Amino acid sequence: MKKDNSVQTGETDTTQSTRDLIRYINLKLATMGQPVFDDFTDQQREVPLSDPTFLELTENLISNYRIRTRLIDNILSPADQRIQDFIHDYIKDLKLTEIPHLPHNTFISDKPGVARVLSLPPHHNHYQNDYIQSYRIKQGVLHNPKNDRRTTKGSFHIVEGGLPVPVDKIEVPKQAWVKFLQSAFNPSPELNQLPFTSFQDKKASVFVSLLLRPIVRPEVKGVMKRKTMEVRFFAPGSLVSNIDFVESIFGNAGNPANPEYDAALDPQYWTGHTGCIVLAPQLTQLTKKELGLPHYDKATDRQRKDEVCWKSEDELYNDGNPFKITCRDERGVVITLIADNYFGYSKKEIKTQISYSANLHGLVEEEHSGGAIAFARKNIGASFNGPLFMKNRLKKAYSFNDVVQKFGEIMNLQPEGYGIDKKFDKIIYIPEDTEIDLYKGSVQWMLNGEKQSIILRP
Repeated sequence: MKKDNSVQTGETDTTQSTRDLIRYINLKLATMGQPVFDDFTDQQREVPLSDPTFLELTENLISNYRIRTRLIDNILSPADQRIQDFIHDYIKDLKLTEIPHLPHNTFISDKPGVARVLSLPPHHNHYQNDYIQSYRIKQGVLHNPKNDRRTTKGSFHIVEGGLPVPVDKIEVPKQAWVKFLQSAFNPSPELNQLPFTSFQDKKASVFVSLLLRPIVRPEVKGVMKRKTMEVRFFAPGSLVSNIDFVESIFGNAGNPANPEYDAALDPQYWTGHTGCIVLAPQLTQLTKKELGLPHYDKATDRQRKDEVCWKSEDELYNDGNPFKITCRDERGVVITLIADNYFGYSKKEIKTQISYSANLHGLVEEEHSGGAIAFARKNIGASFNGPLFMKNRLKKAYSFNDVVQKFGEIMNLQPEGYGIDKKFDKIIYIPEDTEIDLYKGSVQWMLNGEKQSIILRP
């Protein structure tokens, strides 16, 4: 539940900021050639929320803008181009004649609050489709997704060919990923219909997108600057409430087509990594056969274990259950398709992509990345005596000769009676009667009645 400044049912309670956002949304829809929200002809509305006069005044400007943008219709924003280049390069070995292409004419939610206004019809307190129910309530807006998952079993799928796929995740062939992309980038007009105009005869049908810049490395004043990654989030129009949700957590980074918001022009504060998330619940309706997955008899052992093969031609992928599929490698681009509109998937996926960026960047860790590796450490003081240490601490006597007999092949023995690890030359094996003095910087032991020593280096 999120606080909203817009009103409930009556026009008299509607704030000016909501009217401004509606006018802004209508202007953007008009420039895209989409139907706008119009309540001006509604006789029951004493104070309409729409402003047709404003659109009439800007009609020539809108027409001129549409003509200009038509000339560059297929040009992507810098962030989207980085994602598209990754897709093209990742599947180039398949030698396809047609490459899946990111949606280029999306409704960009480039101002905070736009997605929330889009998620409900302005004069109605309820919106419902096959995937979500949204309510306008006194405290703000309440979105109830169809699925509220409490388990992740069978949900994580990773495309082959990039970073290694853990054995507990499902490995997906590249060819199937191409089919997933084609479906995800081309939802039905009904799935793209905006709640904003859903009660009109003329309904706007668009893909909605958002630019995020989540923090990967916080600023430490006087030591290091804050660094962020870039994430592009795409959702069919009817699922715009999901964009409202992630925006309320991670913020709104503006219009990706504007050079001011191009991360590549901001290298001091950018990790160099790009994420992409696409909501595509329609993927659960794809069959394994149409995805190009092999028949069970021709599948590998892992494909059989992961159930990415089929026996019956009508078998749905993942048994028709929601899932998310990720493609990533060490280059720093990660793309995830979410076959659901469960809000938790969206939030967790952004945090997962933050972890991915943190791992590639180094010296940072996302707070939910799975914990840290910890090693026990003991302070043995300024001096160390081998025999006393074994007697008082280990309660057991060991000898250097025993170690040599068991592990001699991993070390290079030295004439002075100690060993140097063959793989890691900073690891030194010393006799059991060694005495170490931190202040003198000496390591000493006896060999055949003679004192031997090496220098203790910090």
